[in-house]
Amino acid sequence: ESLHSSIGLLGISAGSLLLAVHFYSLPRASPLIPSTALGVLLLILSALLAYAGIRRSLRNASLFLSLCLTISVFWCGYGVVFILGGQGVLADAGDFRNAVVPGLVTFTLALLIIAVVGFLCREVILAMIASAVSLASAHEVAAHYSTAFGSSAVACNYMVVCLVGGYFGLGRMLYFLTKGKIALPDTDLARKKTHEPIQPSAGSVNHFVVTGLILNMLSASVFGCRLLGVTGKLFLGQVPWLWAAGIYQIGICLLSFRAMDVLMATFFGFTSILKFAGGYCLLYPIWQPKEPSFPTPFPVVFSILFAALALFLTVRSPVDGLYLLFYVAYCIALACCPKGFFEGGPQGVDVAIFAASALMALIHLYNVGASAKIPTGKGAVKALLARSSCLKLREGADLHAPYLGYAKYADAEVLGYACSVLASFAMTVTGDPQAPLATVVIPWVVVAGGILKFLGGSVAFARGKTLESSAFILYAVMWIIWGVTRYGGLYGTTRSFHAAVGIVAFMLFNGFIVFCTLFLNIAWFFYSLTFLLIAVSFLLDAIHALPAGYDIAATLIFGLVSFYCFLSALFNSVFEGSCLPMGRPLVRLSGVGGGMTKCLHLPARKASSVKRIADILKNGGTCGIPTDTVYVLVAACNRPDAVEKAHQSKRQAQDRPMSLWISSLKQLEPAKHLISPLLWDFMEAAWPSPISLVVPRGEWVDFLGMKDSAKYVGTPQSVAIRIPDCSVTTHLIDLVGPIVVTSANPTGEADTTHHNQVYAKLGNKVDAVLCDGPSPENIASTVVDCTKIDSGNIGFFRVGIIPKSQVLQILEQVQKK
Repeated sequence: ESLHSSIGLLGISAGSLLLAVHFYSLPRASPLIPSTALGVLLLILSALLAYAGIRRSLRNASLFLSLCLTISVFWCGYGVVFILGGQGVLADAGDFRNAVVPGLVTFTLALLIIAVVGFLCREVILAMIASAVSLASAHEVAAHYSTAFGSSAVACNYMVVCLVGGYFGLGRMLYFLTKGKIALPDTDLARKKTHEPIQPSAGSVNHFVVTGLILNMLSASVFGCRLLGVTGKLFLGQVPWLWAAGIYQIGICLLSFRAMDVLMATFFGFTSILKFAGGYCLLYPIWQPKEPSFPTPFPVVFSILFAALALFLTVRSPVDGLYLLFYVAYCIALACCPKGFFEGGPQGVDVAIFAASALMALIHLYNVGASAKIPTGKGAVKALLARSSCLKLREGADLHAPYLGYAKYADAEVLGYACSVLASFAMTVTGDPQAPLATVVIPWVVVAGGILKFLGGSVAFARGKTLESSAFILYAVMWIIWGVTRYGGLYGTTRSFHAAVGIVAFMLFNGFIVFCTLFLNIAWFFYSLTFLLIAVSFLLDAIHALPAGYDIAATLIFGLVSFYCFLSALFNSVFEGSCLPMGRPLVRLSGVGGGMTKCLHLPARKASSVKRIADILKNGGTCGIPTDTVYVLVAACNRPDAVEKAHQSKRQAQDRPMSLWISSLKQLEPAKHLISPLLWDFMEAAWPSPISLVVPRGEWVDFLGMKDSAKYVGTPQSVAIRIPDCSVTTHLIDLVGPIVVTSANPTGEADTTHHNQVYAKLGNKVDAVLCDGPSPENIASTVVDCTKIDSGNIGFFRVGIIPKSQVLQILEQVQKK
């Protein structure tokens, strides 16, 4: 815990020292640190701070996370501006000031907010660092506009940050490395923890929202400063701020999915598109002297998506929903202005977004860190919906639980469908062949249809949705290639032929996805089928045979299907029920879609999950659990009804009887006198391990309380028994008692080595699955015949993970003993 905070504090201290040296030497003819070198060093430190902040966020340290990520994005954009200045790109008078001031203004206010909340929450060290960096940024802005402010004041503030951060960072590092033996004054973490009040668990809180809001301030500041006259022009030098904000915003989007916040993750994904588009518009004058134009359909569709997202976000927090309305207005302003970001209407909305984002950042940061909360109307809508019989909010521990086990991410399908809507409507624009880049289309297609859809596919894969993730990733590659080729001016005779061949290959892949979606649901079938219309449009355009109006027709069909899927996923992420259903599979086959049943699935890493599985087994349920080898299907041996259910669901063959598992030989102690001494010693030496021993059936079986379950376990002559070498499994047996076990797959099929496979094969036949990811081994246990062990002979029914030689060696050692 202290190591990552130490890395963060020392990183801030190192960057502040570099900047202090830079500003102290600024009046000289040649600075001590060249601008390019300073920029590269700041970029390295920004990456280090991002790492420290994200890793520390696992401890729910919201203020430290916000400080690290805020300074990280500050120095990332700042470093690129220094590199541009060092390379002579910002050569004109006032260029460096116009480039750097929008970022400085943003982080002056953002760090001041963090400092105020830090002082209110008694995080004095972090508050001092934030306030000093804020003052340094404010002094630097003043120095750019008035010679009365020298650079020494900026350097002094950075030196304060360097000393404070260095002292406490070094103190915590020493405390960590010496395990508390060396502690500098006031850096004793153990003493600090004793004085900290115990905070309630905040696992559902998204600690990355504040950073996302500050990134919105940064992009709004670039255009708002131009409207207010703070900067003289919009140009290349401001692109680093916009694209740094866009890159970090995509990271915040992914981390918000990790924090199980679907709505805010989708919102941050949307805003990252606007940031990349703004940077593209400022970069375009490098090729052409005129400003790029905006296509009208895209911002209109974007405003509709923002409005739908705002409506659903209002259910959770009315203040957040109102905040999203600023972006609805922003998209409408862009649609009304042909020159987009360069006109006064959107820039005016940018000023409002800057102020609203600052206020929202203050509210979110204070509400996470302080005991008293600023009211946001969080419970108002929830109370109203509680009276409704039609709509019921989706809540509880299984809010974001997938069908196939547990996942570390919330479902990203909302963002994936929205990106399909955005990318599809971008293709209605007819580009100018003489100036293909003059129309702002590439950011919409490449970022929305490509990068964000690829992110959605990656998250879907992490949740076990293999088909959906394959489709999203395939479509992302398609949108990127087509967008760059068509709107990047790359067409030629040869290139058109190659593009057509590639598109045909993509269509074949998509045909396979269409076939697979027959077994998924109706909505996905039409979603993948209508994408073929888009692919045909790409193909016809590549060979210069695109009929007039076909683009619009294909866009409307695919866009409307994608919009329905977007609303359905959005509705299902907030409410229970199926007001906007995705539909049933068009084709049903035996064994396909077994995982669609909402069988209870619990993470094996939690003791509470093992206890819930134990309760289910005690009440007569059957469960799939992980072991030291492959997954197995279990039932309590004192519940004959459950054992019979497991036997039937498995379609157990007579030549593959069920076995018996115990957690320790203590459970067999009462029957020890009924077991031969050699067999007892062999069991002691062999277990716990993946070795099942087939022993003669006798009266000892009755001591385990099997009752009527005995007829399903083993054969009339023998029983297979084992103690697994798995702490989760043995703890479960300690809670339940001896269990009856069989492999978690229909007889004759391969063993299951992942909880996803248990769902696919037996998901609708078991009561719960204890999920632990991939099995540690892909081979089952070794089954040893011990029915004639007293004569010194053993046999092998199955040689599994433990080889024969090792089993025979154990027997030899026992016999010698």
